Amino acid sequence: MSRTAVDALEILNFLHHEAHLLDAGKFNAWLELLTDDIRYRVPVRVTRERVHGPGIIDHMSHYEEDRYSLEMRIKRLETEAAWAEDPPSRTRHFVTNVRVEPIDDRHVRVYSNLLLFRSRGDSPSFDLLSAERVDVLRRTDGGWKLAAREVVLDVSTVPTHNLAILF
Repeated sequence: MSRTAVDALEILNFLHHEAHLLDAGKFNAWLELLTDDIRYRVPVRVTRERVHGPGIIDHMSHYEEDRYSLEMRIKRLETEAAWAEDPPSRTRHFVTNVRVEPIDDRHVRVYSNLLLFRSRGDSPSFDLLSAERVDVLRRTDGGWKLAAREVVLDVSTVPTHNLAILF
């Protein structure tokens, strides 16, 4: 098996493992998959005519996080102050159409599609969010780590009560 095929399989396994940790609520274990210099961003999308560009606002985000802010977000989930997630959401991350593009010896850019199912409490209603994720993964001595993530939602009006979840 070629090096490229091995990397692609490792990366696919990484993404599936990450999805499992998020869906299982193992957020501290998820943090271990991140680099110290992580950049995690969910830009705001607007609807525009084609001539005006893709409709992504670079200077406005739903999330604009670094390692510290992600750690604080997760610590908050463990407190009584996290009323938006108590009881916690049930999520299912479906990661598909994974494409890997080498950047250098230690980094790859990973494009994937995400379908995120979310339900809360005993309500029969649920949220479905779809997005494209663009990740930068870094090879470390401990394996692949997430160094950057941009999640571009496919909607301009987010159809959920809050965004207290991770993509």
